Amino acid sequence: MNYQEALDYIHGTYKFGSKLGLENIKYLLNLLGNPHQKLKIIHVAGTNGKGSTCSYIHSILKEAGYRVGLYTSPYLEEFTERIRMNGIDIPKDRLGEITSIVKEKIDGMVSEGKNHPTEFEVVTAIAFYYYAEEDVDFLVLEVGLGGRLDATNVVENPLLSVITPIGLDHTEYLGDTLPKIAYEKGGIIKENSFVLSYPQEKEVVEVFENLCKERNSKLFMTSFDTLEIQESTVNGQTFSVNVLGQDYSNVKVQMVGIHQIYNACTALGVVEILRRYRDVSISKEAVFNGLYNAKWAGRFEVLGKNPWIIIDGAHNLHGAIALRKSIESLLKDYKITLVVGMLQDKDVQGVLEDLIPLMSKVVATEPNNPRAMKASELAEKLKVFNKETHICESIQEAIKRSKDITSEEEVIIFAGSLYMIGEVRAALTKKLEI
Repeated sequence: MNYQEALDYIHGTYKFGSKLGLENIKYLLNLLGNPHQKLKIIHVAGTNGKGSTCSYIHSILKEAGYRVGLYTSPYLEEFTERIRMNGIDIPKDRLGEITSIVKEKIDGMVSEGKNHPTEFEVVTAIAFYYYAEEDVDFLVLEVGLGGRLDATNVVENPLLSVITPIGLDHTEYLGDTLPKIAYEKGGIIKENSFVLSYPQEKEVVEVFENLCKERNSKLFMTSFDTLEIQESTVNGQTFSVNVLGQDYSNVKVQMVGIHQIYNACTALGVVEILRRYRDVSISKEAVFNGLYNAKWAGRFEVLGKNPWIIIDGAHNLHGAIALRKSIESLLKDYKITLVVGMLQDKDVQGVLEDLIPLMSKVVATEPNNPRAMKASELAEKLKVFNKETHICESIQEAIKRSKDITSEEEVIIFAGSLYMIGEVRAALTKKLEI
């Protein structure tokens, strides 16, 4: 297959839905020679902060001189962003070649009467096959949905399981309480393993403690008790912290928002565990350079000045809270125009209630996705806030309108669905005509 044929095939499997469970992916990977069993994996689950935390870990290991895979989802602009090695997307021709191999095995499965793998299972199999072929030293593997029944959870012996903040999201799949969701996320905790968790609610920590006890695994908790933030601006942040007994002073990161400092502290916890318990050599220089050089597109990412233009994938309540805190600490003296688009199956009301009071103007738009909430329906929900509201059905129109109604001394923030953010980013970086 060429690249476009591969994409058409992969996206064509969307019709097989989203089925949680490991039977299908295990069968497919077995046909492919079980490539995942050849990899040293750092497995990362959570509701928010997974991508940024994965990016920090990937960047540190890369700076330490290793060949490092990074598997994440969704993508913002190019599908190949999901499968990276040392910061470089999988080459398009390689994606085509490997998709052909995977398709051949899937055709054999289906002819035997097996269920057709879902889109996420197909992509996960392609990624494992690619990283095994490339003989990466480490794979930083982000969970797709949940953990226990997610396709990535075929991993049996991870170097380390990492759990970022837990919140209420995907409740139709994972449960409607924090302990239920924590149990699903905690499914990545394996027998005789090491687990690192971001600070969580007490009821969430208890779930992880019980799972670790059942599975004879050691649980570490990141703590922010010693954290001192020296600087936090739109241009970057500096902090000092003690993580698992190791001091780190004047650490600089380019990712913006206090939550990105917390994610960096979690990555530092990963470093300490890998050093002490997995005999991985990582110099302090690699740690500092890795954290500073780490980037994660679409998370409070500054794309322009005069006016400030910021994009943020605050697609659920947890993300909206993080965005609100960043606005309150970094942009409290600015008038802000918010361009917002949401998917219908998200906590739209919760996100709006958290963000809209901080805004002076709002542009309601809609992501290019079948699950998108119509701009007009979103605008109806905005009426209660009594803000100047504009309705733009297309992203391109929303970008133009926001620029027209915002002065150079103000701020435009694009937030909501990651599907919307990807299109906005492509447009603002001149890859699409506005």
